[in-house]
Amino acid sequence: MSQDSQHGRWAVSSSDEDNDELPLSGTTPRPPQAAPSSHSPPSASKTESVAAPAAPVKPEPSLSPEPSLVMGSQARQQAARNQSESSAAGKRKMAASDGSGWALSDSDEDNDDDDDDDEAKSVKKPPSSKRKKAMVETERPPSPHGRVYYIDEPEDFFEASVPRLDDTYRFYLNKVTGLDRKYNSGALHIRDILSPLFGTLKESAQFNYCFDVGWMVDQYPADFRDRPVLLVHGDKREAKARLVQQAKPFSHVRLCQAKLDIAFGTHHTKMMLLWYHEGLRVVILTSNLIRADWYQKTQGMWMSPLFPRLPKGSNDTCGDSPTFFKRDLLDYLASYRAPELEDWMQRIREHDLSQTRVYLVGSAPGRYVGADMERWGHLRLRKLLLEHAEAVPGEDRWAVVGQFSSIGSMGPDRSKWLGGEFQRTLTTLGKSSLRPDPPIHLLYPSVEDVRTSLEGYPAGGSLPYSIQTAQKQLWLHSHFHRWQADGSGRTHAMPHIKTYMRVSPDFTQLAWFLLTSANLSKAAWGTLEKNNTQLMVRSYELGVLYVPKTFNMKTFPVQKSPFPVSASSSGFPVPFDLPPTRYSAQDQPWIWNIPYGQAPDTHGNVWVPS
Repeated sequence: MSQDSQHGRWAVSSSDEDNDELPLSGTTPRPPQAAPSSHSPPSASKTESVAAPAAPVKPEPSLSPEPSLVMGSQARQQAARNQSESSAAGKRKMAASDGSGWALSDSDEDNDDDDDDDEAKSVKKPPSSKRKKAMVETERPPSPHGRVYYIDEPEDFFEASVPRLDDTYRFYLNKVTGLDRKYNSGALHIRDILSPLFGTLKESAQFNYCFDVGWMVDQYPADFRDRPVLLVHGDKREAKARLVQQAKPFSHVRLCQAKLDIAFGTHHTKMMLLWYHEGLRVVILTSNLIRADWYQKTQGMWMSPLFPRLPKGSNDTCGDSPTFFKRDLLDYLASYRAPELEDWMQRIREHDLSQTRVYLVGSAPGRYVGADMERWGHLRLRKLLLEHAEAVPGEDRWAVVGQFSSIGSMGPDRSKWLGGEFQRTLTTLGKSSLRPDPPIHLLYPSVEDVRTSLEGYPAGGSLPYSIQTAQKQLWLHSHFHRWQADGSGRTHAMPHIKTYMRVSPDFTQLAWFLLTSANLSKAAWGTLEKNNTQLMVRSYELGVLYVPKTFNMKTFPVQKSPFPVSASSSGFPVPFDLPPTRYSAQDQPWIWNIPYGQAPDTHGNVWVPS
């Protein structure tokens, strides 16, 4: 069938159409794959045959209610296992004969609707520890660059000395392989973060959704590679068993399972706790712990200062910041109700976090009433903006800009959630009584953005907006704008970063800025229930909110060209071009489960859902 919309014509295979009946337990829809194009250049067809990437991978939770997805965690995990055994790359099939396979980055979809629904998790069975290194080095899918998927980083890619960093905002992008060095200036790779440049590591905790344990361990410098690591995850049953199997060769790696009390929630938080001989550091970021997420994606992170240890005998409440970051971080960790985190909570109590200038915005699964409604999700953001943001002249014309890598079910019209409770949160500015209806600009890659990216169509595997959801909310697409990143070559590194902000009519000033793991999803942000007397949140999420007042500013000036990094700039390094460019009549939002075969991508492949 075909679907006409204001953004073009969608071709939908019969297997992708809505089905009112759920499949039998243990089945799951076939995912898309990159296929070689008949238009491929000769070099593409001669790429050597490759096997699946070593990293066990899975899509992040589906935002949209998919009638064809398996209901129930056990069935879902069995389906994922069945699929991974028949698909050489987990969510993506490999065409071993022609070398057209590809590596999977997690896809941040959150299944989210009023009814219980499910995420399509697909995890490749991990290789044995003996084969792990060999597979990473030699069995890699082909690349948009025309050699292998993961081209080797140059010798000067990783930092040999403390890099020039933005010490004002402490907001950084990841390094992108294949770009000119100046566009990686001031950016960080995971190896940089874990290097001795930032401290002598004693122990670490890694909170995340998706792990490749072997790859993660290799990112630690040799001197720290055997230091204890706690992995905080949300996997259950078969997925948990696979993660346990991954970690088995590494005796210093322990696991902590996050409790997900509401069906189909996920542990989507991405955070590092790094305990050094010299102190403690917190990193809140958007990247999963798999190589693809640190390769040619646009990711963001907030890296704290080095927090010194408090004098012995200090009260546990000492060392908090004006933003109450310490209190709120402890509150967030307490929400896990996990004995494995008690030592980390005590370490945080023993350190001085007073230099923190951002607010913590977290989501924790549950149904909350009364004052607890303002602890989590978008009501937490609303409370912070009410108490700490300040009204600006003409605020009804200050636009809301949201940027994300996945989209949930917003309802049949704008008023149901996005233009209702969520808009009220995003438009809160101090004690202002205005309830404006400002422009809402939603940045999400178009098909052309994905096609011409560094990764080509495989980048769309991290942008899992489904045709089933898109068809139900065509009204949403009138808000869509192109992904155009900061005026550099980074435009072609597809976004996995998630940001929200309030920006002036001329796009030169920010009233606030949020970096978070939360996509545009009710599962992530929460939704009001019972006549607005209860907030229901499905998933764990975490982000940091920048408010000008804590930086002694009225507003944040927008820094137009953040690369190369300049320590003297007071502008906020917004990671994409402003003003955003609205979709043209020819542009289509990227939909990951329909084919794209009319034009090959940067690697000569087309996109064929299987």
